[in-house]
Amino acid sequence: MAENSFYATGKRKTAVARVWLRPGSGNIQVNKMTVAEYFGGGFDYMQKVAKPLALTDTASQFDILATLSGGGKIAQTEALRHGISRALLIVDPEHRGALKKAGFLTRDQRMKERKKYGQKSARARFQFSKR
Repeated sequence: MAENSFYATGKRKTAVARVWLRPGSGNIQVNKMTVAEYFGGGFDYMQKVAKPLALTDTASQFDILATLSGGGKIAQTEALRHGISRALLIVDPEHRGALKKAGFLTRDQRMKERKKYGQKSARARFQFSKR
């Protein structure tokens, strides 16, 4: 990317968002599509993604280029929000207080627990029979 771009990685559960912020007019591009095209209708994904920009009054200052992988749509939006927040910290560390108070800098690390050998699932055992 260019010299005046800022990179950060956002994560939630198994979703990973690689985010680049470049000076621009406020366009958000996700996997070479707009947010509306990528996430579709229903839940207001754009509102959730643009929250850190609105909180720091930088919505029209940066263009955002992001690549998302893993997880579901909700996890991907929150990973993208986390990545944008972390990139905004690189741009200006003064934003830390507002972003931290809103909870955008915290990574949600809850993932599905793996299945263990000799068991039915992660925690459930096979039924025990004494005789």
